[in-house]
Amino acid sequence: LLRSSQPLTGPNRQRCREDEKLLGTILDEGERGFIIDTRSAQAAKQARMGGGGTEPKSSYPQWRRLHRALDRGRPLQESFIRLVEACSDPSLSMDRWLSRLESSRWLGHVKAALSTACLAAQCLDREDSNVLVHGAEGTDTTLLVTALAQLILDPSCRSLEGFQGLLEREWIQAGHPFQLRCARSASSHARGKQEAPLFLLFLDCVWQLSRQFPFSLEFGEQLLLTLFDNAYASAYGTFLCNNEKERSLCKVKESTHSLWAWLNQPEEKQKFLNPLYSHNPLVIWPSVEPQSIQLWQGLFLRWIRPSQHLDEAWVEIQRLVQGN
Repeated sequence: LLRSSQPLTGPNRQRCREDEKLLGTILDEGERGFIIDTRSAQAAKQARMGGGGTEPKSSYPQWRRLHRALDRGRPLQESFIRLVEACSDPSLSMDRWLSRLESSRWLGHVKAALSTACLAAQCLDREDSNVLVHGAEGTDTTLLVTALAQLILDPSCRSLEGFQGLLEREWIQAGHPFQLRCARSASSHARGKQEAPLFLLFLDCVWQLSRQFPFSLEFGEQLLLTLFDNAYASAYGTFLCNNEKERSLCKVKESTHSLWAWLNQPEEKQKFLNPLYSHNPLVIWPSVEPQSIQLWQGLFLRWIRPSQHLDEAWVEIQRLVQGN
């Protein structure tokens, strides 16, 4: 499973023999691979006009290109704003609530992300093929797809330790610009040009997996909520800056504490574990049917609905499991 930030060749510039050779060495004779392009048609057109483009079939005969557009900027940001506004209005009638939920299109973004991740996972697992995922910059939808595909395929990524490693590798070290994307409160109307809830979309997709496979993830909803909170406002340095170079220049590791070190303290770790967890060595294929994608109430409605009874039920589940 590979990542790329730019198309490998384009109509207005010379072919990149090095890229062609690199991808050629990945595949043995007779093997095939898939290139999943997460850019919109408009973004691909703009790239071609600027001298970029797409991978021509003649230069990559063993690779098949699949186009699966995922929103990453303003459309995703506006969708989230509309959802927050709907969730913040307790006076809505049933019809009005369902209408505003649908018009926000947030659940559509969740479905699209999971569908694309499933496509990548199917190419790897069922076709036994290599997969290259690329987008506009390689730091947003590309990471979304590769991280979700690994959760679907790899049971080690579903442990608490493995999930932390996945986040560190696929989001932090890979260069997701947390400072730009999460500059203000997630619910703020005053948003910067670069802000977009890509990491939140990923957490929502993980929650969908945890709901459909309640025994297969070692961590629970509380961890996902904690990660969301710390991505936007944190006493730790884990999500600071936009890439590894900036973190090095700012000496983040030397001058701040790690979120992972705090989460892994025995007294804290217990709060984030799923008491129903049972190691599942199999691939988990989520349903992406509209009826299967649900609103993440634990996040979007947590300031409206009382959580006392849910928290008490969770504690009771932990007590029963420990007692057995």
